[in-house]
Amino acid sequence: MLALSNVSKLFNPGTPDEKIALMGINLKMNPGDFVTVIGSNGAGKSTLMNIISGVMTPDTGDLRIEGNAIQQLPEYRRSQWIGRVFQDPMAGTAPRMTIEENLSMAYARGKKRGFRFGVTSGKRAIFREELKRLGIGLENRLQAKVGMLSGGERQALSLLMATFTKPQILLLDEHTAALDPARAELITRLTMAIVSEMKLTTLMVTHNMEQAIRLGNRLIMMDRGRIILDITEQRKKDLTVAQLLGEFEQISGSKLSDDRVVLG
Repeated sequence: MLALSNVSKLFNPGTPDEKIALMGINLKMNPGDFVTVIGSNGAGKSTLMNIISGVMTPDTGDLRIEGNAIQQLPEYRRSQWIGRVFQDPMAGTAPRMTIEENLSMAYARGKKRGFRFGVTSGKRAIFREELKRLGIGLENRLQAKVGMLSGGERQALSLLMATFTKPQILLLDEHTAALDPARAELITRLTMAIVSEMKLTTLMVTHNMEQAIRLGNRLIMMDRGRIILDITEQRKKDLTVAQLLGEFEQISGSKLSDDRVVLG
């Protein structure tokens, strides 16, 4: 499904600020995999997401989705295969447009050139049915401006928009980190339900170790631009936060010091 081979990225090469963002990343995800990604600040998690989505281009390496080489394709071309939800609830939607207008944009993603953007009565009926799945009443507010929604409501809408056309790859970039605990748990439950129902191949970055262990069928930990741990579903079943921290310290030779990491 998704395959990265020897992917590397260097920032500010040849300067005093030179930094290795990714170094020799090899990652293969099978259809239906739900992989959580944990690591300290600067470990390379966001760079990994940006390279997969097309925001950045790797210096070296090969990226493929279903066997198709994508490393030279721009972000908009990759959107036919990739859906992404960002940490900031303000990202991923157009605040001055209505809920139905935002959904219409998502609905048109990947369609043939000339597909009409306008909201028709048929599409409006589809939008209402899809919004009902969220269970937060947005189906009754199709004309509301998205900028007027709460952070949790907007993130729920972003999640729906990112999965509307059933992408081959769903990227979740710390998509609950900016929410309060109650709303974060709501979005987590919605995520689990949508990913399970649609059988989406999902890569989720999180700073919450408990969440990283609880969700998905595989966990990878990054440090200094490398994948240092790759934990299978069988091992995850009995894994604890303390054990995960212990493995990190044993492999890296240091303690996980990032205070943004939530232990659960």
